[in-house]
Amino acid sequence: MIKVKTKEEIELMRESALVVSRTLGMLAKEVKPGVTTLQLDKLAEEYIREQGAIPGFLGLYDFPNTLCMSPNSQVVHGFPTNDPLQEGDIISIDCGAIKNEFYGDHAYTFAVGEIDPEIQKLLDVTKESLYVGIREFKLGNRVGDVGFAIQKYCEAHGYGVVRELVGHGLGRKMHEDPEMPNYGKRGRGKKFIEGMVVAIEPMINMGTHRIKQHRDGWTITTLDNKPSAHFEHNVALVDGKPELLSTFAYIYEALGIVSNEEDEFRQKALVL
Repeated sequence: MIKVKTKEEIELMRESALVVSRTLGMLAKEVKPGVTTLQLDKLAEEYIREQGAIPGFLGLYDFPNTLCMSPNSQVVHGFPTNDPLQEGDIISIDCGAIKNEFYGDHAYTFAVGEIDPEIQKLLDVTKESLYVGIREFKLGNRVGDVGFAIQKYCEAHGYGVVRELVGHGLGRKMHEDPEMPNYGKRGRGKKFIEGMVVAIEPMINMGTHRIKQHRDGWTITTLDNKPSAHFEHNVALVDGKPELLSTFAYIYEALGIVSNEEDEFRQKALVL
């Protein structure tokens, strides 16, 4: 059952989402060759707590860390390690936080130094597909409309769309109804209703869509060991339209990127 949020609850969820947004922005300055993902994980835990929030992933389903850190061919759910990042790597950082009893949960895939242009294209297309999907999150549409749009966009570029891992509803629990696949058929699935909040998160592979789960029960990699990208936003349905609760603006500020990609999904200008 979809749990509808009041406008007041949506604003509390925006606060939770922005804790994560600021944390990813802080990490953007630290992602570079030589740093370990365990170092980044420690920084993130401290920073989340400094904001009066609780790390949302730490202990969830017995996950042992604050961040899911998934480099290169890892799709999602990777553990932070003592292995240093290398020039040319990519690293998906998925972060969650609890504030006001609500979860924020989103992700960004970072380049480590200079990366191969073909891998940069994978990152660009995956992030673009996120907004392609968000545009379909509107009153009258259904889950399948979002998934169809993301799938069509990514497969047109020759990429594989992961089937086994999906976005989800978000609220007082990390995972609520409905599931939000990144593939599907138009007009299928649950209908979107005013006040619902979801995490939309394309997980897109350079090669095959097929994946494998490792013996640790968490780590997911592409079956062909080609790179995978992952971007995620938290979105509410407000006045029949998608309203972004999260932002990549803190990341862009840290990296010196100018972008207006989020403007169409905000009723009010974001104040950093």
